[in-house]
Amino acid sequence: MKALVLSGGAGTRLRPITHTSAKQLVPVANKPVLFYGLESLADAGITDVGMIVGDSAAEIEDAVGDGSKFGLQVTYIPQEEPLGLAHAVLIARDWLGDDDFVMYLGDNFIVGGITGLVEEFRRHRPDAQILLTRVADARSFGVAELDPSGQVIGLEEKPDDPKSDLALVGVYLFTPAIHEAARAIKPSWRGELEITHAIQHLIDSRADVRCTVIQGYWKDTGNVVDMLEVNRSVLEGVERRIDGDVDDRSETIGRVVVEEGARIVNSRIVGPAVIGAGTVVSDSYVGPFTSVAENCRITDSELEFSIVLRDSSIDGVGRIESSLIGRHVEVTPAPGVPSAHRLVLGDHSKVQIHS
Repeated sequence: MKALVLSGGAGTRLRPITHTSAKQLVPVANKPVLFYGLESLADAGITDVGMIVGDSAAEIEDAVGDGSKFGLQVTYIPQEEPLGLAHAVLIARDWLGDDDFVMYLGDNFIVGGITGLVEEFRRHRPDAQILLTRVADARSFGVAELDPSGQVIGLEEKPDDPKSDLALVGVYLFTPAIHEAARAIKPSWRGELEITHAIQHLIDSRADVRCTVIQGYWKDTGNVVDMLEVNRSVLEGVERRIDGDVDDRSETIGRVVVEEGARIVNSRIVGPAVIGAGTVVSDSYVGPFTSVAENCRITDSELEFSIVLRDSSIDGVGRIESSLIGRHVEVTPAPGVPSAHRLVLGDHSKVQIHS
């Protein structure tokens, strides 16, 4: 069984971070979100991975390499334009051959991995198996409609009026039957070959399409809010580890990781939190659910429920929370501006001003 990992796409919902970095490489708990998916594939016993890459191909290849550090063998498959998930299946046809495969969206995150799902698929080997999860607003997702017995009878892509609250999770399992279905469909109104349309073609052809409704944690990390939530979820599982230097005037509370080469000076770190290698935190407070990457400087500031990418500095700015701060960023106080009141008052006015 092979895996097809999608690592293209522009990442427009994470701009401006993704103007200079692939969205799949934005870190949660100081590790790129793509790496969690690759590790889950290896844990499921899948070693042969085809990676669909686009404009950020060089950055992805530099980060992943040949896949050996994950126990994988990675082949890169270029996609000139992001023309849909079914298009990715089409261009990978020669590499996939007649093997079954998992299609995994590289910016998705599933707590607990996919080992159980892969084992279930291998036992029953339906033509397609999809993952579903209940969401509050399904209009931004592919949506599944089930009959009373739980059988998939219909799929829609980002419908204005969803027929259910069951959204497709970005992990799909296929036999070679999907190839004919992908060739049979036409581009959607978005100009893309939708994988939901290809699976619907299988359903209409009376193929065996099954679903698994997952109860665990899943996020599409395509926007800042979800990225921060995934960071929070991962940090909840970290174990305390202090490999860097914490001086006598500092305090670390709870599940705090201070990587080797990091220094904590006259500061308070409350976990779960991760401080990357080479980072210096001085005269500051770093609160729960915060990841600070390597070689950063946090000085005379407060930081909580945030992600700070490598080589950035935050100096004397008071409190920052619920923030995603990119690489090589400098955050400093604004210059002082003299305060003044500008008034236009009518006749006989009475005004009280607190200076």
